[in-house]
Amino acid sequence: MISAHLLAVYVAALIVVYAVPGPDMALILQTSIARGVRSGFAAAAGLGVSRATHVTLSACGMAALLRNAPWLYDAVRYAGAIYLAWVGIQIFLSPGFALPAGSRDTQAADASRPLRSAFVKGLLTNLLNPKALLFCSVLLPQFVRPEAGPVVWQMIELGVVLLAIGVCFDALYAIGAARIANWLRAHPLAQTVQRWTFSAALIGFALRLSLD
Repeated sequence: MISAHLLAVYVAALIVVYAVPGPDMALILQTSIARGVRSGFAAAAGLGVSRATHVTLSACGMAALLRNAPWLYDAVRYAGAIYLAWVGIQIFLSPGFALPAGSRDTQAADASRPLRSAFVKGLLTNLLNPKALLFCSVLLPQFVRPEAGPVVWQMIELGVVLLAIGVCFDALYAIGAARIANWLRAHPLAQTVQRWTFSAALIGFALRLSLD
């Protein structure tokens, strides 16, 4: 088991990381504002699955492979940059809020499609960012102490904490963004500025990822 003091330091480090603006935060905010809190939660679920994958891969040594194979790291990095830029362009070109038309049955039948789309966007946004995998591989081992017990159980504990804190932050972002959606619907200019701002943020993150 990890000591309480070490775990507290780890939690504090994660809080700082999750509070810093990044592509994950921008995606959840935009998704919740444009599609509602359920879509925001779907995007958060995709991010959670991706983070769990990164924790597992880092424990299996995949991050070391990326560090030792520059071509593989670059391939994943450029793919992630292209995907982020594509999402940003989609947001930029998307129309303003549209009130759903049609019967309740039609609306219910169409509801699953945005949720699946939001989940996939959340999954790929994080999964195609090799820095997220390298972050896990660098951060988690710093809090592992061989004398504290089996390393695998310590890695599992750290991974669960990472995922739990990420879910909490993502849920806060989704709920908070959804609450201002009604105000944005009543202010078309602010809505346009909001869409362009998140679009520019994602494209900026894509450029930074491709140039680093």
